[in-house]
Amino acid sequence: MHKPHSSPKSSSPAKPADSGFAHSRPFFESLVDAALAQAKKLGATDAGAEVSEGCGLSVSVRNGELENVERNRDKSLGVTVYVGNRRGNASTSDFSQAAIAQTVRAAYDIARFTAEDPFASLPDAKDIAPVADRARDLDLFHPWAITSEEAMRLALECEAAALATDRRITNSEGAAVSAQQSHFFSAHTRGFRGGYASSRHSMSVSPIAGKGDDMQRDSWYSSMRHPGELASPAAIGRYAAERALSRLKARKIATVECPVLFESPLASGLVGGLVQALSGGALYRKSSFLLDSLGKIVLPRHIDVREDPFVLRGKGSSPFDDEGVSVRARQVVEGGRVQGYFLSSYSARKLGMQTTGNAGGSHNLTFTSRLTRPGDDLDAMLKKLGTGLFVTELMGQGVNYVTGDYSRGASGFWVEKGRIAYPVHEITIAGNMRAMLKGIEAVGADTYNYGAKTVGSILVNRMKVAGS
Repeated sequence: MHKPHSSPKSSSPAKPADSGFAHSRPFFESLVDAALAQAKKLGATDAGAEVSEGCGLSVSVRNGELENVERNRDKSLGVTVYVGNRRGNASTSDFSQAAIAQTVRAAYDIARFTAEDPFASLPDAKDIAPVADRARDLDLFHPWAITSEEAMRLALECEAAALATDRRITNSEGAAVSAQQSHFFSAHTRGFRGGYASSRHSMSVSPIAGKGDDMQRDSWYSSMRHPGELASPAAIGRYAAERALSRLKARKIATVECPVLFESPLASGLVGGLVQALSGGALYRKSSFLLDSLGKIVLPRHIDVREDPFVLRGKGSSPFDDEGVSVRARQVVEGGRVQGYFLSSYSARKLGMQTTGNAGGSHNLTFTSRLTRPGDDLDAMLKKLGTGLFVTELMGQGVNYVTGDYSRGASGFWVEKGRIAYPVHEITIAGNMRAMLKGIEAVGADTYNYGAKTVGSILVNRMKVAGS
């Protein structure tokens, strides 16, 4: 199976002037300024406000027929008010002056009656992103001027490609096309003002293979900021069908301990587990299995993790974080050693540290191994696995971040001597995240971008596989 690559689309993105937004940036600025002025008038020590708008189109089809057309338009104004070290927050979707005044008053009243928190305040002035950085263009906004008819045609083409792949593709759970865009502006009384527009478009399909007792479903999708970078409908459909077909005649296996290879889209979940364990909220609550890990080796020495907020068109790109704090490219893990946490101003204060510009989460992360060679594609990774389990689907949320205990329902393929022997299902894989991270033997060159994380398939040396 070969993953679909990007191909040009027939529909070109709209010019920014045709953005489809109902409100302009200057209007947003006036709303935020009015909210901040009202907060100061009431006696707030500090205040922040953010106003945003999102709009889009989602079209789904199933078995050759239109199923759903949905147009969405959302708007919101959120206000945070500080009275000393007391914090209050309120929001509204009504942009009238009366509603804004009422929302600010609600946030102020909440702050007055909330318990004091010595760590609650806006970011320190020294941490605020400079004006030049706030205006940095990361090429995040590419509105897609697609009609519902065009979106339906693409979705039908995607589903038809899946159904035409093989006569054993017997049904479909449908295909969908989505075009979404949003913009925001925020400011606070410590001197930050900024905002930008962004877009995210996607196409997906879920075909069903087989019949009777041997039916298997799988899916595939493409998601990009620029519609022209989406994979073609035919490629997405074919690949989703190949995935479903490969799962037919799945077996159960006996319980065993063996190496496990995580397919690259699932490997990003392991990276997500690492991020969660290194995040300020989990650390100050002492609900992380990686407490006090700064400067310590928690991964093999061949592993590096880099964060880069400035990737053009990146899904985790931003010129500043959710608090208006400066962001920067950095090594989070170098040679297996933790170089930094993911901290907001609040969690940094709780830990007696400096914010890392991660209010709102991590930015584009790349998880790599110094042992990876350009030719380490999936076939090469299966050879490195030797005899063991290749996991392509995980179910459930079985991760305890306090202890690191990991247990998930899974399906995939049993591999013998570096070759796929047969598909397997109804199994559980279990281990401990700390041991799993330490036990990463190889990372593939078959990199896949899932949200704000890019990683190849990951080979873990040993896990418990519970079967029949």
